[in-house]
Amino acid sequence: MNPLLAALLGIGTALGLLLAAFGFFPPRVPLVVALAALHPAPEPPVPLTPAQEGGWASRFGRRLSPAVAACGLPLPAVRRDLRVLGRSVAVHRAEQATSALFGLLLPPLLLVALAWLAGGSPGVVWPVGAGLVCAAGFAFVPDLNVRAEARARREEMRHTLAAFCDLAVVALSGGAGVEQALGDAAATLDSHAAHNLRRALATAELTRVPPWGPLRQLGEESDVAELRELAATVALAGNEGARVRASLAAKASALRTRQLADAQGAAGQATERMSLPLVVLFAGFLVFLGYPALAHVLDAL
Repeated sequence: MNPLLAALLGIGTALGLLLAAFGFFPPRVPLVVALAALHPAPEPPVPLTPAQEGGWASRFGRRLSPAVAACGLPLPAVRRDLRVLGRSVAVHRAEQATSALFGLLLPPLLLVALAWLAGGSPGVVWPVGAGLVCAAGFAFVPDLNVRAEARARREEMRHTLAAFCDLAVVALSGGAGVEQALGDAAATLDSHAAHNLRRALATAELTRVPPWGPLRQLGEESDVAELRELAATVALAGNEGARVRASLAAKASALRTRQLADAQGAAGQATERMSLPLVVLFAGFLVFLGYPALAHVLDAL
């Protein structure tokens, strides 16, 4: 069989299987959405920011995103990470569709190229199987990137929260009120996490509620347990400056202790990773020294 024809048949069979699976298991539309679709209300166009629009991958896979949604993607944990990063689920779903399509088409093309160089034919089973397996694996590649970025964003929030507590304690020691001390501490910092803290404090000031409620809500949105614990602890302390100062100081000390432990753990892991190349190099050196003697013994036999 012609290798090009085999590749086209493999790609067509894989796409047909995906379309058949999508037809047998269509996405379930909620009743509220179905009723709203019968009487659509005109909505003004809202311009999307570049982060919400995404890149070429999201624009390319936008038409295939319903198939990804039918598979139940993204997972709930990834949705929480997307909320932390402030990204759209639809954009991430489109990126997953593009990545899965790339994984679906790449193995058949590689197998055809290798078979053409070897002068043979890859058949149909191997390209189809490899395409489906790689499509399922490549669909989760955007999830890995989102999880890494969300983990870095949470670490930034923890570092900012420790500095925020220290600055608030200094302001309270200088005689400032609770709200003023928190506002001055957040205004001194400059990071994405500090911007979120300033937004939460501004919300508390506009709605005339204690700042612990918006801070607790920010901790739930960013999935940072330390911020939720801080809001709950200081809420129990009330509005007394001395008790709030003691709670903030204790939380700052606990955050610094945890950051030090995390840094020591990361340093230990880096040391272990550095020792692995040395072990491989030493093993290669032993093989290099022992091979001539072993070859001489085998030749003597």
